[in-house]
This record gives sequence, C-alpha cells and structure tokens, in this order.
Amino acid sequence: VQLVESGGGSVQSGGSLRLSCVVSHHYTRWTVAWFRQAPGKEREGVAAIDVDGRTEYLNSVKGRFTISHDAEKNTVYLQMNSLKPEETGLYTCAAEPGSYSGLREIDYGYWGQGTQVTVS
Repeated sequence: VQLVESGGGSVQSGGSLRLSCVVSHHYTRWTVAWFRQAPGKEREGVAAIDVDGRTEYLNSVKGRFTISHDAEKNTVYLQMNSLKPEETGLYTCAAEPGSYSGLREIDYGYWGQGTQVTVS
C-alpha cells in the first residue's frame, strides 16, 4: 500500500489549505488519518475517517478542519481553515485496513512521506 500526500505549502495565519492523500489500494473496510509533527514535538493525530464516514478530530481543530473522502478516487482530503502558526509541521497520512482505528499512530501500519505545512 502506498500513500501519497499533496497540498502542503506556506500560508499566512488565518489562511486555508487542502491536503490530499491518495491511497493505492482499496480495502473493504479501512481508516485513514492525518497526523502532524511540529518541530521539536511529538506527532499527533489530527483527524481520521473510515469507510462509513465516521470521523474524529483533535479537539484543537474541531470546527476548523474537515476530513472527507472520495471513494472513486481513493483519496482522503483534509480541509484546513483558520490555520495558526503553531500548526506548522509535517502532515502525514496513514491508513489501516479493518475496523475503525482512531487517532493513535500505533494503530496505523501504512504511512506516507508527508507534506509540509508552514503557517506564518
């Protein structure tokens, strides 16, 4: 399974970005999540979605970030609005087949390379 992220970049505080994660393999049941790692900090789960559309968000991004998926394109999106400088970091998507996996990185076996988001 390969995951390829895109959509990162540099934006000003309050700006928006939409990240994309293309998953190379289709599973009947799966969860895809976005994680981020800021410089000098541990990686944290930001949002997750499963094949049924169940979603979960990190408390600090609720109301600003939206995770969605396009089944035809095998792609998961993360729409990020009202971005803050402290949300600068490497955003990586991860996938795990089977039942819902949540926001713990230990529960994911497949990872992309990440896309950098810089908010100034």
